[in-house]
Amino acid sequence: MAYDKFTILKSTAVPLPIENVDTDQIIPARFLKATERTGFGDNLFRDWRYHADNTLKKDFILNDPTYSGRILVGGKNFGSGSSREHAAWAIYDYGFRCVVSSFFADIFKGNSLNIGILPVQVSPEFLDKIFKAVIADPGTELEINLPGQTISLVKTGEKESFVINGYKKHNMLNGFDDIDYLQAMKEDIGQFAAKSIY
Repeated sequence: MAYDKFTILKSTAVPLPIENVDTDQIIPARFLKATERTGFGDNLFRDWRYHADNTLKKDFILNDPTYSGRILVGGKNFGSGSSREHAAWAIYDYGFRCVVSSFFADIFKGNSLNIGILPVQVSPEFLDKIFKAVIADPGTELEINLPGQTISLVKTGEKESFVINGYKKHNMLNGFDDIDYLQAMKEDIGQFAAKSIY
């Protein structure tokens, strides 16, 4: 499998209430030399996390031990900019399995779905509720229910539905990338080919 199956994720979250986060901020261009998906998490938001001398910026949210979890909550227009798939790799490699925002750049959204990160787009109003809840109480849990296509604040039960392409949903539920999907259909493809008349 390309990645773990995604069904229901219940986790605390890391709030990043910044709009227009682009892929160069997610993973700066100087770290794009590798072709494997591993190791990118170390440089996620590198220039926001570290000073020029490689010491941690203590005021950046990923460096604050108060917040943790497998869900990243970002501001509107998350993943804009260049189409680099390394941005999704960095988020996945850091340990996030879901990014929540009120709007995603299309290419980032596609790149995320291809490697097992679920981009959950919510209304601006619900995003604001999430930010307020998580910032007020870092122990706040969110539940992402992929089969039911809902996101909820566990403590209050408030929830909202989200949209996902049916093919991508199937792949995430099974932990498939595009190649895994075809491999799973190998027998059917073989039977179809055997019946074909050339």
